[in-house]
Formats: sequence, structure tokens, C-alpha cells
Amino acid sequence: MSDKNTLYLECRSGISGDMTVAALLDLGATEANLRQTLAKLPVDGYEIKVQRVRKNGLDVCDFDVILDGEEEHPHGHEHAHGEKHSHDHIHGDHEHTGHEHGGHAHAHRTWKDIEEILMAADLKPRVLELSRQMFRAVAEAEGKAHGCPPEEVHFHEVGAVDSIVDIVGTAACLEELGVEKVLVSDLWEGTGHVRCQHGVLPVPVPAVLEIVSAHGLTLRQTEQQGEMVTPTGAAIASLSEGQHPSRFRVKKVGLGAGKKEFPKANILRAMLIQEETEGDLWMLESNIDDCTGEEMGYAMECLLEAGARDVFFTPIYMKKNRPAYRLSVLCDEEHIREMDEILFRETTTIGVRRYRVERDILERRFAEVETELGMAKVKICALPDGEEVFYPEYESVKELANKSGKSYREVYRVVKEKAENSRA
Repeated sequence: MSDKNTLYLECRSGISGDMTVAALLDLGATEANLRQTLAKLPVDGYEIKVQRVRKNGLDVCDFDVILDGEEEHPHGHEHAHGEKHSHDHIHGDHEHTGHEHGGHAHAHRTWKDIEEILMAADLKPRVLELSRQMFRAVAEAEGKAHGCPPEEVHFHEVGAVDSIVDIVGTAACLEELGVEKVLVSDLWEGTGHVRCQHGVLPVPVPAVLEIVSAHGLTLRQTEQQGEMVTPTGAAIASLSEGQHPSRFRVKKVGLGAGKKEFPKANILRAMLIQEETEGDLWMLESNIDDCTGEEMGYAMECLLEAGARDVFFTPIYMKKNRPAYRLSVLCDEEHIREMDEILFRETTTIGVRRYRVERDILERRFAEVETELGMAKVKICALPDGEEVFYPEYESVKELANKSGKSYREVYRVVKEKAENSRA
């Protein structure tokens, strides 16, 4: 499919790799393309199954990875230790210990091994890029959780096979659907504990927390017992360029089944959407000469957290030559009342004026580029004539500058040149 699409993932039942692949297949990605892509991987010992199942009365798509030596389980099969079966759980380990599955000992794969598998598979460029980005998110998170460099993280072979299939499968479906931008809602997570290679860990598991922290995702913990967000699911969510869009039209909906049975339907809802153009917005302004800097700084934080598009201060002079600030808030029409309430509550203003404004914006997307200094995130904007311009993200540049000891300006130049050359 050649059309550019925005994908919105609604994660009210959490997110995992198998749920994502199922939802994308239901959305229109084809099983044939999925199988053709997976067949390129130098990985065996598994088969996949796609079927329709019912969740709380809904007809949804189910995707399953069945490992050799593992009996096919009924949907929602209970393991002996009381946890629902899930193929989607990577547990990094930098110790060279054996892992038993189906009566056979399995080796471990490092992130380097997995990257070599991806590079050797002759995947489409977009599929390769997305797959590496998601696996790198997991490797970095597991490395941080276990106190070792990402390159030294060892994935148990069983988990690695499942996750390679889920991640590459997700990437293949995204590419086929023409998805250029991913938006992800809050990640609804359960509570309690989960059993894994390292013993019993609290939910959310450490790798999920590390991915959420590193990529600015938002968790919403529920009272539901058990894990709802897996590391692979969190890695898929790390592709997100934002949360719930303010206004959009739904073009198509796909439902992916989870393997657990919750009181509420255990499904991932994926939507191909058309974001409405951000034309008319509202500017709220107030001149303030009797409010402290701390109060105005706090008000700014509150306004941005409540959904303001932008907040800024302009130095001005008021009556009797008093130094003052004009507080300006750019927001959508539906947020005007909330912005007013914050301004009156958190500042000393007694009046707010407003007027409608228009603006032109460039199409934008994010990508990661690999430089000699490390990975960096870059914003790519398309000019009206089709030319693309590249803007390295501040946090990425800052992190590389701190690690390398080079100046911010030098790191910015390196990242920008690498991004431009990679798209040449």
C-alpha cells in the first residue's frame, strides 16, 4: 500500500507483540506478506498460526507463535504456575546459563547475534529499520536493568525466537500498511508479580519500566492482576511519536486478541486514522505585573500538562512603567475553558483576552540514525517543495555530548550530517 497512514494503538488492555501483529493483520496487513517476510529470517524451530477468536463477544484476530516441541494450546491456556501462556516476553541475561524448554537445552543470543540475523535476512529497508529500532529499545532496557552494556545482553533462545517473529512481523505489517507515523495511548498495566528466568518480578517488569522511561511513554496502572504490558509490547510502543491525537477521523479498525481472559475484553485496538489539519487555534493572553517568577513558572507547567500547544512569556511595560510579562497560551478551542481556569487559579490575572489564530505546519516524522558517537533521534520535516530538512533532537544530542565529551555543537553537526547522508 502506498498511501501514508497514521496508526493509533489504543492500549487499554496493555500491549504485547502477538496482540500487535494480530491487530495489524485485522487492520488489513496480509498473512501472505507476513509469512514471506518471516521466511527470509535464518530462524527456525517455530510455526505461526492466524485465526479468528471471540473475546467478550467480539470477533477478533489472533496471532500465535508455536515453538517446536510445544503443544498448541487452547486460547487462554493456563500454565502450571497459574500464568497465562505468552510468547511475548524477552528476559535479558548477561550470564551464560542454560535454559530448558521442551526437554532441550537452548543457547543464548546476544543483541549482536540478533542484529546479524536481521541484516542477513534481506528485509525491506523500512522493515529492517523498524525491527532494529524495536530490538535496540529492548536491548538497552534489559542492559540497564541488569547492569551491563546492551551489546552484552543475552536473550534466552526461546524468548528471542518469539520476539524476533513478533518484532519483524510487526515491522512487516507496518510497512505493508504504509504507516508513516505511530501514536500510542497510555499503556494500561496490571499489578502483582510475574514469574520469569530471574525468578518472581513485580509488575511492571524492570525492562518495561526502562523502556517507558527512556521513550517518554505513560503508564496507567490498574487493579487487574498480572502483566498487561510486555517488554516487546513496550518496544513497539516506543515507536510512538505522541499520544492520543486531539482530532482525527477513523479510516479502519483492527482488533488483536490477547491470550489472557480479563473481565474487560483483552484486545489491542489499532486504528488507521486521518489527523485533522491543525489550522485554527486560539491564543489566550494576559498582562501580569504582580505575580512571582515561581508562580508563573508553575502556571506554565500546568498549562502544558493540560494540553496547551505552546506557552511563552514576553517582557512588557504596564501602567506606571511597571516591568511585567505578557503570558501567551496557544491551545485548541476545546481547551479554552481549562486554560482559563488554570490562569485564574495559578496567576494573579483578573482577565484573559483571546482571539483565533491560523498557522501553517510542516509534515513531520521521527527516525533514529546511527553515528560513530551512538544512536540519535532526528525530526524530519518536509518542506512544501518536497525537500526534507533534518533536526537532531535535543535530548539525543545532549546525551551523546555528555558521553563523548564533545561539544553540543559538534555532536549536533555529526548527527545532522549522518541523517542527511543516510537519506541521500
